[in-house]
Amino acid sequence: MKKDLLTLLDLTKSDCDILFKRAIELKERRKKGIRETLLSGKTLGLIFDKPSTRTRVSFETALIQLGGTPIFINSKDTQISRDEPVMDTARVLSRYLDCLAIRTFSQDLLEGFATSATIPVINALTDLYHPTQVLSDLMTIIEYKGGYEGLKIAWVGDGNNVSHSWINAAATLGLNLALACPEGYYPNTAILKRALDIGVGSIRVISDPIEAVHEADVIYTDVWASMGQESEHIARKKVFKAYQVNRELVRHARNDAIVMHCLPAHRGEEISEELMDSPLPVIWDQSENKMHMNKAILEALMTNP
Repeated sequence: MKKDLLTLLDLTKSDCDILFKRAIELKERRKKGIRETLLSGKTLGLIFDKPSTRTRVSFETALIQLGGTPIFINSKDTQISRDEPVMDTARVLSRYLDCLAIRTFSQDLLEGFATSATIPVINALTDLYHPTQVLSDLMTIIEYKGGYEGLKIAWVGDGNNVSHSWINAAATLGLNLALACPEGYYPNTAILKRALDIGVGSIRVISDPIEAVHEADVIYTDVWASMGQESEHIARKKVFKAYQVNRELVRHARNDAIVMHCLPAHRGEEISEELMDSPLPVIWDQSENKMHMNKAILEALMTNP
């Protein structure tokens, strides 16, 4: 039976822990020069409506390192752009490919693909969620902190798609999550309510970034204007000015707190230049880990009996 990864609520805590363990193992095996062939002969289609550096390259490289072949598909070059029904495209691609990773605007479009496809479908980012990003982020936290249980994670900035996946992660894994967002830029209320109704972990949304990062083990930020919101950039810079992650804000967290950013970053806006170039390379390890986590995800979905 095929399994999709559309949001982190598609996974159990056990599923996540298996992925974390396997991703770390695959990373270590790569460092030792061990060649993986488990997905030899498998193909991954990447349908992207939005620009991408890390997500695209990490998925492509992940499958190549597992012995498979990725095929990048710009949706503008397909019949989707000429109004072919999603169900028809999904059914045809299911005959050619072993898995689909889709980066698009609409979560509904992604779910339409998953409903009609007979192969696994992965959310490589929509306007609502970015589950693979947060899985690799948690892998990084485990590497630096030895685990994720008992930690306080502070989100500072916009209540965007990555924050929504952090909310889902908190509900799935029982995380202690505090989100500091300006009023009017809080996370989606339906997504937040669904997570709170699950009743696992602690999820708080507040407007004070200092309160959010108080005694935090992890401080996380993202751009203030996501893809598709470029026209709001100037206005958002004014609203979010007090939400920059910098040395002054970080001093309210634990002494050994790590700072994370999913990239790309607008240096000097949501994060200071000083923190971006600090000696501790968490952000760059975080970026690398997308590739290793994507290996674990692809392996799990494409070998699922």
